[in-house]
Amino acid sequence: MYYYIKGIVVCKNENSVAIDANGVAYLMNTTLMSLSNIGEVGKEATMYTYLHVREDVMELYGFSTVDEKDMFMLLISVSGVGPKAALAILSVLAPDKFVLAVVTNDVKSITKAAGVGPKLAQRVILELRDKLKNRELVDLSSDAEVEIVSDNKNEAISALVALGYSVNDAKAMVNGIDATLGVEDIIKKALLGL
Repeated sequence: MYYYIKGIVVCKNENSVAIDANGVAYLMNTTLMSLSNIGEVGKEATMYTYLHVREDVMELYGFSTVDEKDMFMLLISVSGVGPKAALAILSVLAPDKFVLAVVTNDVKSITKAAGVGPKLAQRVILELRDKLKNRELVDLSSDAEVEIVSDNKNEAISALVALGYSVNDAKAMVNGIDATLGVEDIIKKALLGL
């Protein structure tokens, strides 16, 4: 219904923001990332919105970037993931970090979100992996583009994460290894490279 709302921030709290657009203040549920991006009360901001309608309630959700809204829309398309769970996930994982968690089967990162257990995290990964695996990733820590990882490298990264390495360490370990090798060979070379 609404694509975005642009106006003056009149109120912020831990999970919502109100924006005055031409004399009407719109209250939107949002993520921690969007709250930090929109600036202070009294400043102009733009929020990309989604109106969630159920039998008994209409709730407005707002995001500071189109990318974050797109991730939210993907998340609520997963069976069992409602808007609150989607907000919780995007509050602990920026969109690119979320994509990385999905393609590397990083259940642990997704379960850091309040109210998201291992079963729900696995369902999110299962239902979204194919939709997200060809998406370009950006490493937010270095602002450098991360190569799109092959399926064999993805499986190797997942195996290394299962062995106890962090996702970032596992990606660094397989970086530079020939993607045409088998999964076992990639893992062996990654472990030998330590």
